[in-house]
Amino acid sequence: MNDHTDLDELYAAIDGLHMEGGWHRKAPALWSEPRENFLPALWRYADVKPILERAGDLVDHRMADRRNLTLRNPVEGNLYATVRTLVGAYQSIRPGEVADAHRHTPNALRIILEGHGTYTVVDGVRVEMRPGDVLLTPGWCWHSHANAGPDDCFWVDVLDVPLVHLLEPMFFERHPDKLEQDVVTVAESPIAFRWEASLEALDKASAPANGMAQREIELGAPAMMSTAIHVQRMGAEFVSQRYRTTANAIFTVVEGRGTTRCGDTEMQWEKGDMFAMPAWRTYQHKVDGDAHLVRVSDEPVMRALGVLRDEVSPAV
Repeated sequence: MNDHTDLDELYAAIDGLHMEGGWHRKAPALWSEPRENFLPALWRYADVKPILERAGDLVDHRMADRRNLTLRNPVEGNLYATVRTLVGAYQSIRPGEVADAHRHTPNALRIILEGHGTYTVVDGVRVEMRPGDVLLTPGWCWHSHANAGPDDCFWVDVLDVPLVHLLEPMFFERHPDKLEQDVVTVAESPIAFRWEASLEALDKASAPANGMAQREIELGAPAMMSTAIHVQRMGAEFVSQRYRTTANAIFTVVEGRGTTRCGDTEMQWEKGDMFAMPAWRTYQHKVDGDAHLVRVSDEPVMRALGVLRDEVSPAV
């Protein structure tokens, strides 16, 4: 028996035991730097809003539980995630509608785009949702939404569902009474970051060290252990540095217009748009008019694992 035949028999024996020889891998287990997988991608609010409005005519929110549109990254084979660990979505609720309470393992947050008179109830605390506000739903908190105002309300969601999918501790439960019975209404709450307060904080803030904005604040959200929330301000004609990080991010445009370039992909954005920036992709912002972006990332996860790394290059 020759060596080739002996190796074939050896590999067959190893494979039969559901093992693989480290010297004979079908694909490498280690590589020199993060691979490019998920793609930079843009979703335009101008495209999404009419679809949500049409869905409001055709899809009862009680049938759908939540009337939302999740942002599926266009990388081949992806069925759900916006970036590796996060998913973004657009959601709407019409006047008089109530979305029943449920809870789940993933953390969630919402950024309000349009509408007044809508509120959320999180673990028995009712808080009004206003344009520009960032509201938190930490994992395993009961939460429901309702629209007591005269107009449709639109917002964006960001959740760490893909991370929970990867780690697998997914739990979900509907409230046995549909809605929480003991509810307290408050004007302010740790789960609600008011837009006015964010603007005031930005007025006093300095530029981030990475040069990706003229002013930046981080919304302190210790209950959201997997996600960091940064609000960024960029003035007219601002051009950022070129930047990449091992953290995955989803951006929401709260105000303004501009362009973000990542490799050969150029994303021209305006108010209400969302765009995905996967890990270790070099990107740069160029702003046409005063702009505010909310960047939601998995930085806490990467930091806790000791793998958060970034790189800044001069603007071009």
